[in-house]
Amino acid sequence: MPPAALSALLAQETRPRCTLMGRGALVNLRGLGAGDDDSGDPLVSIRLWAEQARVISVSYRPLAAMEPVMAQMLAGKVRDPGDLIAAFAQQITEALDPEVADLGDGLDEIESALTQHGPAEARRRVSDIRATAISYRRFIAPQRQALERLSAAEAEWLEPDDRLHLQEAADRCARMAEELEAVRERSALAHEELTDLRAEQMNRQALIISIVALVFLPLTFLTGLLGMNVEGIPFAHAPWAFWGVVGVCVAMAAGIGGWFVATQWLK
Repeated sequence: MPPAALSALLAQETRPRCTLMGRGALVNLRGLGAGDDDSGDPLVSIRLWAEQARVISVSYRPLAAMEPVMAQMLAGKVRDPGDLIAAFAQQITEALDPEVADLGDGLDEIESALTQHGPAEARRRVSDIRATAISYRRFIAPQRQALERLSAAEAEWLEPDDRLHLQEAADRCARMAEELEAVRERSALAHEELTDLRAEQMNRQALIISIVALVFLPLTFLTGLLGMNVEGIPFAHAPWAFWGVVGVCVAMAAGIGGWFVATQWLK
């Protein structure tokens, strides 16, 4: 094995790639991990060194596609290095496809909720979906290029059906990359819409507070003026004076409210 290939197999951080080295090829792929391990990147890497009649694979974290590929090997469906790499590529894309579709469906639900009432947790959900889409696209886009390059490589251990399977997996990666790009753009638009809705709610609340303040401002002035402890206040000792002041306040409040309605302040 070339030293460069050995170093790439043991690297801590990788991205999808396909590099031809002599009569072999170094292939790095990314797929969903097995289990609930949330550490590191959302997609687990598998590093493959392929040559005639031999494949060496290295992975630091368990890959969800490993068990289905092993089942295919035990069933006799994997007969050469090309079959093995094509099986990994197909299993990875088949597992990722519904995950990418779920991101779009989740964003559709949020957009539908925005048109109705705008849920409070929508901002957090949009941020989570956007972050996941960005993380997925970071690896899916170069993985498409790696699969396309491998399918066109002049390697004697690649059969025609292997090339077709690799090209099919590359096409699915291309479609997922386009879907993730659309999810990212839609997430940005949804986030902006949420921000506008929040600003509109704050403006509406500020308007209500302003209306209440404007209604009570003249009433407070009137009651403060009549509540002074000085001589000369009209009707200070009249038995109907209190209800008279209450009636005047109600009339003033109704008049101010009617003016707000007439000037369309409440809309």
